[in-house]
Amino acid sequence: MDGSQGEIDGTPLEPTAVRRFLSDNPEFLRDDHGLLDELGLKVAAGNVVDFGPAALARVHAAHQRESEQRQQIEETARANFSAQAQTHGAVIDLLEARNHSDLAWRLDELAQARFGLAAGIIVLEEAERAPAGWTRLVEGQVDMILGGSQRLARMGFAPTALPLFGERAETIRSMAMVRMAIWEPSKQGLLAFGSPDPDGFTEDMGTELVAFLARVVERTAERWPIL
Repeated sequence: MDGSQGEIDGTPLEPTAVRRFLSDNPEFLRDDHGLLDELGLKVAAGNVVDFGPAALARVHAAHQRESEQRQQIEETARANFSAQAQTHGAVIDLLEARNHSDLAWRLDELAQARFGLAAGIIVLEEAERAPAGWTRLVEGQVDMILGGSQRLARMGFAPTALPLFGERAETIRSMAMVRMAIWEPSKQGLLAFGSPDPDGFTEDMGTELVAFLARVVERTAERWPIL
């Protein structure tokens, strides 16, 4: 051995090579009592290597990690299932809207009642007047809020989006916003949700469910002409 870690005689030390060596030379480990002590092993009757306290502790720790990981996966799956179920219920509520203002009211209501959020709003750009309950923006503001003309969604906290939420802006700590295009010729818009929790929406979150709701709002709003 040349003293460098992970090499024997200049050859990289591979786990398969170690396993093969011990299999071919069982006495190397069995007869080296110092090494057995370091590994927390002992030789039982019949030359069977038995696990000592240290080895058992390592096995227990590995089992504990596996249990925690499995629990995290199960919790994530339950949360995703619940979110999907709530989203499907929200779609039914939105489809029952009678007009543009009712659509906006239903969106805000389900945001608070179903998802525990502070607000849900519909934003419209380039309109002479927005429907009652909608938020109106001038041309170019959707791109500015989302951070570019190519961005379809934005998750997390965006200070430039706070004015969208009006008097509730001071309670908003994170947002989920998805671009919309309504009517023909299309007008730019946003579906925006605001949460009082800084971790309610984060940049690493997926946008699939919010984007799905945005498509539902688009199609529902197109039932009626903008007046």
